[in-house]
Amino acid sequence: MVSGNGSNLQAVLDACADGTLDAEVVAVVSNSSTAYALQRAADAGVPSVHVGRHDGEARSDYDSRLADVVAGFAPDLIVLAGWMRILTNAFLGWFPDRVINLHPARPGELAGTHAIERAWQEALAGERSSTGVMVHLVPDEGVDDGPVLDTVDVPILPDDTLEALEVRVHAAEHQLLVTTIATYCAELRHPALTTTETP
Repeated sequence: MVSGNGSNLQAVLDACADGTLDAEVVAVVSNSSTAYALQRAADAGVPSVHVGRHDGEARSDYDSRLADVVAGFAPDLIVLAGWMRILTNAFLGWFPDRVINLHPARPGELAGTHAIERAWQEALAGERSSTGVMVHLVPDEGVDDGPVLDTVDVPILPDDTLEALEVRVHAAEHQLLVTTIATYCAELRHPALTTTETP
């Protein structure tokens, strides 16, 4: 599920295509009809759909429609890769423990939008020397605060421009998202066996 350019989607599509990721993107869903992510899906031969919000439509009503569309593709995992809307339980309740989000900051830091820019500004003010990326579960309507699946630090260099930092953070995002999905898929295929001792 993507709202914009879809560079993280492209990283996943590429990883699936070259065998790095033993998975298949079954669909791309966007809330924006102009999202370039939809073109990326088309170029990869992946079904895509735009689900726009109706004028005056309540968030929960929109999320119910969205959940119906997404459920139709029967996904094992739902990846929010630049999805710029807070999902309500009208959506999340359909997919417990199956929705993950990618956020360009470390756990507990810089929740919400413009996280990379805010980290860079804090670095300019001498308040930080690094930032990071995390992938977390989305169990409820909290913003960027669900249980963390994986995280990585990204240094902020003394001579960084915002653009240079963005490039490094996005590269970290692409790698972390692919490895996290790979781990999830491996666990889905080979769940840990619970052994019981016989008396």
